[in-house]
Amino acid sequence: MSRAGSAVRAAPGSGCGGSALFSGFRALGLYSNHLPHVLRYHQRHREFYLVTAVGRSFHTYNVKKLGIVAVSNALLQDITCLAADRMLVFASYGNLLHAFARNKEVVHIYDGHKGEIRLLLPFGDHVISVDIDNVLIVWDVQSEEEYLQLNFDKAVFAVSAIMHPSTYLNKILLGSEQGSLQLWNIKSNKLLYSFPGWGLGGVTILEQAPAVDVVAIGLVSGHIIVHNIKFDETLMKFQQDWGPITAISFRTDGHPVMAAGSPIGHIALWDLEEKKLISQMRNAHSTAIAGLSFVQGESLLVTNGADNAIKIWIFDGPGGNGRLLRCRMGHSAPPTKIRYHGQNGQQILSAGQDGTLQSFSTVHERFNKSLGRGSINKKKSKKKGLQYDTMALPPITAFATEIARQNDWDGIIACHQGYITCTTWNYQKTSMGAHKLKPKAFSKNKPLDVYATVVDISTCGNFAVIGLSTGHVDLYNMQSGIHRGHYGKEKAHEGAIRGVAVDGLNQLTITAGSEGLIKFWKFKTMDLVYSANLSSSPSAMLLHRDSGILGIASDDFGISVLDTETRRIVRKFSGHHSQINDMTFSPDGRWLITASMDCTIKTWDLPSGCLIDCFLLDSAAISISMSPTGDFLASSHVDDLGIYLWSNCSLYSLVSLRPLPADYEPSVIMLPGTCPTQDVDITGDEETSGEMIDYSSPEQLEGQLVTLSSLSESRWKNLLNLDVIKKRNKPREPPKVPKSAPFFIPTVPGLIPRYAAAKEENDEQQSKVVNLGVLAQKSDFYLQLEEALSSNEYKSPLNILKEMGPSSIEIELRGLAPDAGGSVEVMKSFLRLIGTMLNTKRDFELAQAYLALFLKLHLKILSSEPVLLEEIANVSTQLEETWIHLQTLFNQSLCVLNYMKSALL
Repeated sequence: MSRAGSAVRAAPGSGCGGSALFSGFRALGLYSNHLPHVLRYHQRHREFYLVTAVGRSFHTYNVKKLGIVAVSNALLQDITCLAADRMLVFASYGNLLHAFARNKEVVHIYDGHKGEIRLLLPFGDHVISVDIDNVLIVWDVQSEEEYLQLNFDKAVFAVSAIMHPSTYLNKILLGSEQGSLQLWNIKSNKLLYSFPGWGLGGVTILEQAPAVDVVAIGLVSGHIIVHNIKFDETLMKFQQDWGPITAISFRTDGHPVMAAGSPIGHIALWDLEEKKLISQMRNAHSTAIAGLSFVQGESLLVTNGADNAIKIWIFDGPGGNGRLLRCRMGHSAPPTKIRYHGQNGQQILSAGQDGTLQSFSTVHERFNKSLGRGSINKKKSKKKGLQYDTMALPPITAFATEIARQNDWDGIIACHQGYITCTTWNYQKTSMGAHKLKPKAFSKNKPLDVYATVVDISTCGNFAVIGLSTGHVDLYNMQSGIHRGHYGKEKAHEGAIRGVAVDGLNQLTITAGSEGLIKFWKFKTMDLVYSANLSSSPSAMLLHRDSGILGIASDDFGISVLDTETRRIVRKFSGHHSQINDMTFSPDGRWLITASMDCTIKTWDLPSGCLIDCFLLDSAAISISMSPTGDFLASSHVDDLGIYLWSNCSLYSLVSLRPLPADYEPSVIMLPGTCPTQDVDITGDEETSGEMIDYSSPEQLEGQLVTLSSLSESRWKNLLNLDVIKKRNKPREPPKVPKSAPFFIPTVPGLIPRYAAAKEENDEQQSKVVNLGVLAQKSDFYLQLEEALSSNEYKSPLNILKEMGPSSIEIELRGLAPDAGGSVEVMKSFLRLIGTMLNTKRDFELAQAYLALFLKLHLKILSSEPVLLEEIANVSTQLEETWIHLQTLFNQSLCVLNYMKSALL
């Protein structure tokens, strides 16, 4: 049976294409790189803003709350140099320099360098750039024309730093790798003065001091020279033992303090009056200090580094040391495993190669959390510091999380690279948990080749299952950390454990071994229930607890789907050409999404057993996770610090889920940026703009099919009950009009004034129904039925009935009787209309409803007229044949459905 008027979706054509199911939304966890930040002051807002480069774009944050304000449009390559003035932000890659307005769009492009630009300095209406070939160019900002070009000999003066001395009109100070300085007037193109240097190595940084004529010079040797360039006199000299000076900044809030950064993440604070070291801020960053600047007139220090962190320090305590006020921090090394935490889809747990476990919010960055770094002994680790921490645990390779009892005890279990001990973590306390889970058999001796490979946590949050590389599978209590037993007599598998899973009701534990066996165990008694052989060694395993579907990735790059109820493999997929890194199910269990080292992410439809989506990326996805709400797919990639969100297009648009053709070649999709993508209206060829073709179905798909109309049920379902509905809706009493009071109240004449009694009005109620009698005109429907007797075309009267409401239909059918102005011939024509509808098998439910109402209204007349009885017999025969055919099909379908529900396949 079909319904007319429905939309049909076309299958995608063969050839190249991107993803129809997922579109890039935004990136999480990207804040900074090795380029120094830029601090700007907005005059109108009266607020400081911070600009940091991240990949091919830059981010703008407000210093007040460290909230992201804007994300620039992406350049073609990664930004290699960044600078800003009062109006524009300058960013370069290669030999091209771009000027951005409003922190977003490119307004100027400066092309003239032959080599890669490495230094930038905004200079009033000009901007100065220096490339690796030692060519200095002064550009006019508005006209994009070259104002001046200076060429330096690399062997004599290789430019390594550039600055504009305060109050020195049209002059710039250049530092060199040879250690010498030069003061130039760029308007007259003259070298004003040369500073021979100090013989301590090349210049890395030049910074203007709060005092006029005084400049701080950072050297490769770790020395800081505070020099008066007006008299060429060295005022003071400092030395740091941490390597070259990477950044210098001065406090301007009344304290004579200078801060200097180092390549190992330490910051030194120097007192300029007493010429001594005040304090050290050790491990401010885990990598080199890229940028360091004090906020003008405030006791705030802004730092950033290549460890993907922005930090704001406040100096409000005794001793002159700073404390961390605000920070935005991501992974300093690429994530290895990501998983959604909780059921609201708003938090993503991420384990990175830097050894940390972090939580990123998909709603706002202020909800991000860092659970810290794993450590064998936290107290000893804090004393030793990050650089010399021998107690630090290796990076997390796998973890499992459950929120059921996270308020009571630890809810996260994790295993570490090449380490036998598994750690628990507490999400509420944002720290490592209380227990370190290790089998008793390996507590005394520490074998080098034994380590934990996979973990899982039960739905109730009470138990953790840990698989080892030796084939052992152990069960632990999450609250107490006590070992509750192990699966198998000695060990569960002969090979290494590649996957463990506990079902949603704590009835079964499923394990996968590298020898190619899948085993089902009773969770409580730990007895073996079932064992199955796989065609290839499994590399990973994932259970969808709600549906009981088990996804198994194999070493031969194939995927098997196993039903835990029947314990049979129900689907097999092949199509990846390299190792499968991770898998994830959609919340309803209909899709299995896989990521491989062949740089593809594929979506498999389990009911149909087909590939429905595939897209290609520049870098392979290491880990993927689908949101519990189904709105986003999260992915982390090789050598990438970010977590990328892909929106599920099927939630808000029409997406074809037809199988992809065998010759489908996915096209490369760019990773999304930090800013959420905007919908772009693309107009062009239909083939390139989309593969979905919408068209309305014909009125009848096939002549043998019984077709229903597209009318709503209210138009035909209650035709037989109209008298009941009218009786129920009839008011009990007619509405009464209130009597109007006279303007002057009448009185009876006499000495004592009395009001006259009101006269009773005995107006007879007249009927408002006008009996037209012979003046009644024939309706359009009646006239069309009369014409159809000769033409035998019943389409027009049927269309008139379709447009009417139930009450109008009843009036029209009542008017067909001879005593209501109709005739027997017109009634005969109406029965032929019903017969035509049954013959064509269209509007089947309308024919039934109209015929039922007609028989109810004119049963006496039909039984007394032989002509009508003959027509009724023909209609009855047609109706019986159609219904018997339908009933046969219904019975067959019900029989198959009952068999599918009861039979064990």
